[in-house]
Amino acid sequence: MQSSSHTSKHHYAARQPILTEDEKVFGYELLFRDGTEDYFSSSDPDAATRSVLDTSTLLGLDILCDSRCAFINCTREILLKDYVTLLPPEQLVVEVLETVPPDEEVRAACHRLKRAGYRIALDDFTVKDPRESLTDLADIIKVDMRNTSAVDSAAMVKRYRTPHRLMLAEKVETRQEFLAAKAAGFSYFQGYFFRKPERMQAREIPANRAIYLQLLQAISRPELDAQEMEQTIKMEASLTYRLLRYLNSATFGFRSEIQSVRHALTILGEHELRRWVHLVATLGAANDRPSDLVLSALVRARFSELLGGKIPHGSSDLFLVGLLSLMDAILEVPMYVVVDGIALDREARAVLMGKNSSLAPVYQLMLAQEEAEWQKVASLSAQLDLPDDFVAMSHWSAMQWAHQITGMA
Repeated sequence: MQSSSHTSKHHYAARQPILTEDEKVFGYELLFRDGTEDYFSSSDPDAATRSVLDTSTLLGLDILCDSRCAFINCTREILLKDYVTLLPPEQLVVEVLETVPPDEEVRAACHRLKRAGYRIALDDFTVKDPRESLTDLADIIKVDMRNTSAVDSAAMVKRYRTPHRLMLAEKVETRQEFLAAKAAGFSYFQGYFFRKPERMQAREIPANRAIYLQLLQAISRPELDAQEMEQTIKMEASLTYRLLRYLNSATFGFRSEIQSVRHALTILGEHELRRWVHLVATLGAANDRPSDLVLSALVRARFSELLGGKIPHGSSDLFLVGLLSLMDAILEVPMYVVVDGIALDREARAVLMGKNSSLAPVYQLMLAQEEAEWQKVASLSAQLDLPDDFVAMSHWSAMQWAHQITGMA
């Protein structure tokens, strides 16, 4: 659906989290695809950044980045034309790409941005980098850990890190790589290391988290035991608070205030109760894990649910599948510990365990959309007979919804 009409163009958005040393989300690098055929491999190298800016302005950085800062790639033309000043400086880190020559015009543009309050990052910085002369203007230097030896990356940290210029390790995919980069002196980390629990042993789920798994198990039974649900919820004070706050929010608009768990369970009804427990179990279990895990789990759940309205999925609850897809990382246990005891149908259990399943295409589409694998998104959308614009808008709706839910929590 390629169109010259600005209003009819659908924007695909994805983001990669950037974490601090204590695994808190610092910001996101934004990745976009514009339209259904354009993967930004054309002769126009500035198209990607123009789309990022356009979409960020249109959709809002608060939702795209969960009110954290956005890292946006900039070519020479984008820098020289001051396009990024369309977005607020307190929310933006301007990434100067490795293809940008450090000439006087570029340096002057960086000076302008710094004076206006923007932070500068040098992307994919290497040993003997041509942009060496720009390091004095940089707030962050990004190093690709896949293309840099441990010796070279440690040497760059020693040379360039100052109290005002920090180092960011990119493509950190395992816990071991994260610990090594942290030990080398990096302050920020980009990659999905925190979504992959160590699988050497099936460690026990901490007692304060086990309650959330108990809730998921209880809610997945065909017949709900209201008394059991009430007792389980009351065991965790934050659950009671979340339930009452959720129900007393404008989302429901009940005339009288709901003040007890029993009243809440009666008012909710079975369908909404199951949905609510899925949400609070995820939010509660992740109270000390990176916020991106929770947000991504919610986006996955809602995105899969929206797709489910257009595709056959048997008896599988696609909302629950999306939600559980990150529960191993949230609880820091292998996935088989998560699914053990939860009444999942065979296809849902298989796809979560990485086995053959009829749900594999929709599951893979969920992951491809999240990781900005746009050609894979297009291929899987076609396989599922889903229009590209429907997939794009479903993901955007899921991001809005997840942002609202985490705000209420």
